[in-house]
Amino acid sequence: MKTPKTLVLALCAVALCAIMVPSAMADDWNRKTTITFNQPVEVPGVNAQILPAGTYVFKILDSVSDRHIVQIFSPDMTHVYTTILAIPNYRLTTTDKTVMTFKERAEGQPEALRAWFYPGHQWGEEFVYPKSKAVELAKAVNEPVLYTTTEVATIDDLKNAPIEAVRPTGETVPVAEVVQAPPVEVAQNELPTKELPKTASYLPLIALLGVVLSLAGAAISFKFSA
Repeated sequence: MKTPKTLVLALCAVALCAIMVPSAMADDWNRKTTITFNQPVEVPGVNAQILPAGTYVFKILDSVSDRHIVQIFSPDMTHVYTTILAIPNYRLTTTDKTVMTFKERAEGQPEALRAWFYPGHQWGEEFVYPKSKAVELAKAVNEPVLYTTTEVATIDDLKNAPIEAVRPTGETVPVAEVVQAPPVEVAQNELPTKELPKTASYLPLIALLGVVLSLAGAAISFKFSA
């Protein structure tokens, strides 16, 4: 008599896990991350601004070939502070925690956000600044900074804006001197695509849930007929 009850509980557990899978896949795809800054931080993009110390949510909105669109939200996801253009940047080792890097500024000025690395991944998002700000940052940190000369007011502007890099001297250099593109095998396995993986579709899970419920019903019927 105990076997059917155990089977029902096991099947219910399987159903619960199946329901949770799409959410986990979605988070891995858009890299949703909650970050708390203990001091003001300057961020680029549409509505570039200085964010006060506090908690924010980072997500990848879209990926277009060799560039990504990142958005910064309020903790409850009801407000978008800025939408940023970023370039994938490769690192040799991964970490089990989110890593944010900054460009140091003169004393009294907020640090400028440079890159965001998601846990467990070898590539991160190197953020692109307007040229005037990039020149200022390059001089401050004494290294090249990514920039775009195009005025960005919409997400479409970010998708099509030309990207270069500027040295502290003001000389323009190729993007490759600032970021290292992920190797092909890493790009295929880790870089997000424009659409969620087909395995994240709800339809197979709905079918699976139907099978689970049918088996559960059969198990219950067996219990009462035994």
